[in-house]
Amino acid sequence: MDDIPATDNGVKGEPESLKNKTLETGAAMVQKFEPPKRLCAHLNAFHTYASQPGRHVEANHYCAHLNNDVRQCILYDSDKADARLIGIEYMIKPHLYEKLDAEERKLWHSHVFEVKSGMLIMPAPKGVPDAVWEIAENKEMEEVVVLYGKVFHLWQTDRGDELPLGQPQLMQSFTARDQFDFDTVVGERDRRFGVDSSHKAKIREHIEVPKLHADVDSCWGGKGVGHDQ
Repeated sequence: MDDIPATDNGVKGEPESLKNKTLETGAAMVQKFEPPKRLCAHLNAFHTYASQPGRHVEANHYCAHLNNDVRQCILYDSDKADARLIGIEYMIKPHLYEKLDAEERKLWHSHVFEVKSGMLIMPAPKGVPDAVWEIAENKEMEEVVVLYGKVFHLWQTDRGDELPLGQPQLMQSFTARDQFDFDTVVGERDRRFGVDSSHKAKIREHIEVPKLHADVDSCWGGKGVGHDQ
């Protein structure tokens, strides 16, 4: 009775002790957790390593608006309570991106392919009708499609690391279907979340494709949806 059973998050180690659990519960009763209260959106998509384009990791984004021009997201490897925190992402509007110097701009990625392909989803709460949720999700996608993102992963869970080892890894986004096995990877995610990315792509056809800056998505050489071909 001294230990809380470990959850199945792939991390080996001692289960959380009852003492620690009690301390956490006590702190939660008296401390204020203001920053996490700002979280307002859960998004799911895939990131690719800037140094190894094609190698990818699924990321659950929990995002908040810092202001009208900047979002900041905490990234987890799942949407479960025992999820591992694997990285962070910042999203900014085009007028801020365009003020960055050329080398900095190369660190950022676009979200156009993610949105238009249906790869980026906003998982629906249980009990909400699909038709109702699709309206809210599309409104979110209409905002995200123009944003530029900068993301670092701290934990390389895809290679089986039991701890966050090594240097932070700059990640970027996919910009075309042929950059990875889209149907298999996204299809498996779709089944878990009970969604259909092809359907989402169809109902997002009205979302205008913005013209992207030439420096974005540097790991792909500025090629893909939204780029001048």
